[in-house]
Amino acid sequence: MYSTRPNLYIGFHGCDVATRDELVQNPDKIKRSTEKFDWLGNGFYIWENNYNRALKWAKDKKKRGRINEPSAVGVIYSLDYCLDFTDSKFIDILSTYYQLMKSDFLEAGKELPINKDLPKDKHHDLILRELDCAVIEYLHQKIKEKTEDDKSNRGYSDFRSFDTVRGIFTEGGPAYEGAGIQLKTHIQICIRNLNCIKGFFIPRKEIRFP
Repeated sequence: MYSTRPNLYIGFHGCDVATRDELVQNPDKIKRSTEKFDWLGNGFYIWENNYNRALKWAKDKKKRGRINEPSAVGVIYSLDYCLDFTDSKFIDILSTYYQLMKSDFLEAGKELPINKDLPKDKHHDLILRELDCAVIEYLHQKIKEKTEDDKSNRGYSDFRSFDTVRGIFTEGGPAYEGAGIQLKTHIQICIRNLNCIKGFFIPRKEIRFP
């Protein structure tokens, strides 16, 4: 009853300036991430109301030779039916599906993927989230299968596919000596249902207001 969130939000997507301009001019051409280490599963990623973090991500990507001119595009979106890991209800759901996936892997004689640090990551941020991505994708697949089965048998379903996934991440090491606050703490949104994206915009610079 309280899981649907129709309000509009503003976030930012770090990218090359060419991608930014393409999204603004052709907003229906959206590329979803399908990496096996995506932190919140596959979809279109947004930094919740965090322009500077999105731009820094793009700048870091340039250092690795992945983009030419770092930028960030503004995104207006809704969460709708959200798998929100700031809500204990959904963390419990994810834990349940992990156990189901673990049993399936054991029965099939397969090893579970694991989350990994990058080679030079001294903060142990587990940047490569292969396990988390696999569990989230498993959850979505099982809900999809159950939804389709219920519809074919009874004409309706007690299950619903999630439109978005949301999570808070702490990374980057302490902001200062002894701090509990991490330098790169942020909220990420993964948009699975692209209809949740209402539009893109080029962020304007703040001006002095008399």
